[in-house]
Amino acid sequence: MLYMIGPLALTVHGLNAEGASRKRKMDFAEKGVLGRRKPLENVGEGDDSLELTGAVLPYRLGGVGELALLEMLRASAQPQLVLRGDGALLGWYVIEEVSEKHSYLSAQGLGQKIEVSINLKRDEAPSASDFMGAFASLFG
Repeated sequence: MLYMIGPLALTVHGLNAEGASRKRKMDFAEKGVLGRRKPLENVGEGDDSLELTGAVLPYRLGGVGELALLEMLRASAQPQLVLRGDGALLGWYVIEEVSEKHSYLSAQGLGQKIEVSINLKRDEAPSASDFMGAFASLFG
């Protein structure tokens, strides 16, 4: 496993992750003061975003089912627990955007290579009832 997004595993076979980019920041409020630089007041954690890029080779390694699960997770709009392959817990993220680029189309219109980009944004952990309801809806 390279990454886990909720119940979705990004692995070497199927839907994989070839690259990862994470951006974290702190938020500051500027205070206007005459005759000097504006002092900054730390107001806490800012945005934390994660972008995972990869590819699916459906006719060689599969992965179309994982794309369908990824779409269901995005459409649920529920935070998903994200883990890195080394066991590091990255936190709860919502899936903001998924993009696919199909190339070498087959006779059925499916790309023989599908490049995938997943944009995630850090969120608070859901309540237990919201989490269980969203999880159950994936299999119902």
